[in-house]
Amino acid sequence: MIVRGEKVILDSDLAELYGVETRRLNEQVRRNINKFPEDFMFQLTSHEFSDLKSQIATSRSGWGGRRKLPLVYTEHGALQAANVLNSELANRMSVFIIRAFVRLREMVLTNETLSRKFSELEKRVSDHDEILMELIVEIRKLIETPKTKGKKRAIGFINYDD
Repeated sequence: MIVRGEKVILDSDLAELYGVETRRLNEQVRRNINKFPEDFMFQLTSHEFSDLKSQIATSRSGWGGRRKLPLVYTEHGALQAANVLNSELANRMSVFIIRAFVRLREMVLTNETLSRKFSELEKRVSDHDEILMELIVEIRKLIETPKTKGKKRAIGFINYDD
């Protein structure tokens, strides 16, 4: 999801990936808060959280849902979280996440390259369209016979004996 212009993952989703409880993840992060600048992790505002709840179900029935506003992690924050958790699963998942993000970047670069090439092709075709239209107009001028008023004079030898 995108929050404040950043692609982020909810603390509960990240905890599930790393195989720990959300409270344990957040506890470790708060103990190592100096490793998590705002571009790695931040807490949602109540407005952002209410928007999020309208998009996905975040409350668990019977427990009343979350008691605190959730933390969200950017790509770098998700990797840093694996370092502070220091569990085998977290280490394996961090390698998986790094590979996934590298693959996503490759795909984005490929799409950007294709998009740029398509735009260049589109421009060339539109330029050619204009040139072709001008060429057609000029050819039509050549094809059309000029209309003269009155009778045409005959060209060539005229035989008056007939």
